Amino acid sequence: MIEGVGIDVVDIQRFADSLERTPNLKERLFTTTEAALPISSLAARFAAKEALAKALSTNKGLPWHDAEVINLESGKPAFLFRGVIADLIDGSSVHLSLSHDAGIASAVVIIERN
Repeated sequence: MIEGVGIDVVDIQRFADSLERTPNLKERLFTTTEAALPISSLAARFAAKEALAKALSTNKGLPWHDAEVINLESGKPAFLFRGVIADLIDGSSVHLSLSHDAGIASAVVIIERN
């Protein structure tokens, strides 16, 4: 059964400007592994974390580092959950799709309860 769906879209240049303007923002939003990626990938990962929060439908702030976006060996994006978010997911399947093109990054998240 589908428990939640979230989508988010990010203007890549605007996101880059925010990272440049706000000291330590990159470190607050991303793990060390994520932070090493190019700006288009960072924007897509930010969109993924925002889409996840929408799919979880929680009013609480979520720890950004508790949901790391990784790539499986096949190249498919997936989440690596820790802490608070791992507890909220509680064994559910989480599907993630990312895209970035023409200055826009986007992500869709579907949470499926088993």
